[in-house]
Amino acid sequence: MPDAAGAIVEKLTGANPHPVKLILPPTAPLSAMAQLGKQIFFDTSLSASGKQSCASCHSPEHSYGPANNLGVQLGGADMQQAGYRPPPSLTYLYRQQPFSIGPDANDTDVPVDLAQVASQALGSARAQKNAGVAPAAPAMVPQGGLFWDGRADTLQGQALVPLLNPVEMANSSPAEVARKLASATYIDKFKQLFGANIESNASLLVTEAMFAVGRYQMEDPSFHAFTSKYDYWLQGKARLSAAELHGMKLFNDPNKANCAGCHLSKPTADGLPPLFTDTQYEALGVPRNAALAINKDPRFFDMGVCGPFRHDLAEQTQYCGMFLTPTLRNSANRHLYFHNGVYRTLEQVMDFYNLRSTNPEKIYPHDASGKVETYNDLPARYHGNVDISDAPFDRKPGDKPAMTQDEIQDIIAFMNTLNDGYKTSGS
Repeated sequence: MPDAAGAIVEKLTGANPHPVKLILPPTAPLSAMAQLGKQIFFDTSLSASGKQSCASCHSPEHSYGPANNLGVQLGGADMQQAGYRPPPSLTYLYRQQPFSIGPDANDTDVPVDLAQVASQALGSARAQKNAGVAPAAPAMVPQGGLFWDGRADTLQGQALVPLLNPVEMANSSPAEVARKLASATYIDKFKQLFGANIESNASLLVTEAMFAVGRYQMEDPSFHAFTSKYDYWLQGKARLSAAELHGMKLFNDPNKANCAGCHLSKPTADGLPPLFTDTQYEALGVPRNAALAINKDPRFFDMGVCGPFRHDLAEQTQYCGMFLTPTLRNSANRHLYFHNGVYRTLEQVMDFYNLRSTNPEKIYPHDASGKVETYNDLPARYHGNVDISDAPFDRKPGDKPAMTQDEIQDIIAFMNTLNDGYKTSGS
């Protein structure tokens, strides 16, 4: 009866009948290291063009994603080089674990040979996705890491990559980055923190600079604000509308949208707020984005974990087509979706999930003979990697789609409750 009564309260008032106490990240003034990292994060002089900083692609006003609606960002020495992928948001990475394969792969101090672990994982069952909680023992699938393919393990490691990417900040080497840091207006802060000789050690200078950027992302609350309407609803401080409540139920329903199978929606057992990702990797078979410059070459395929931008798992073809499941927090504010930015609205994203298996002709292009080119952004030999077992992908062509258009709109209404910056009546 208590659960039935709670359901009635929820339906009539929109309030959470079982509010929880969330364990939120502590807030404190930024350390000297994080303050230095903030200066580096916004410093355009560190790019070859002199016009691009970390914040250029990761704008604080846009949930640390791009501020514009370009398919990919432009960079390089002349600011005319097209990027390879849409930059993901830098928010909610403070709990991201290093890249691993299989359960407890990092519970040892012995270095892990990922290729060897991946080889052992061949034939292992995929983890069963369930409603909003992580599997008790994840199957041998990739998880953790940063970037769409997990090739960086730390925020420090992630920060260096754009500085050296020829289509981003386009420095020729870490030594060039070091020379620019040595000429920066904040070099005295480096000396205060690391000693007067820091600028003479190029490798250490760059390493400490990237560590500082990582500390900025860990310490500044704007990277993990937890100020969404849903966070307040969890704590009993906000009420959801009828559409938002219905959307939440559909989001969590393993037989309907099943979003929570990958985008975990429940607080952890110890009260940490949900990050709306299981940090695992999935091959979803999203359509090819013909607008990307890199895709003008029909022989090019971005296959995520097995390449081409990471190389250590190139031979582990069971992972070709797999990309990191991103957080859905603030996703309603994004301009582009998926690793290749093929979709620009949540309606398009939901149509993909709803129709990919039942009506593929509405999702993919047709060849000259009229045949539907299913999974056209992945070589045919890897199509077996694409998820066809988890709802709503567990349907066949001609089946009824899992969701109606009205249900999709309610799910999107719920997803809008994941945007940070909600104002409660007491705020």
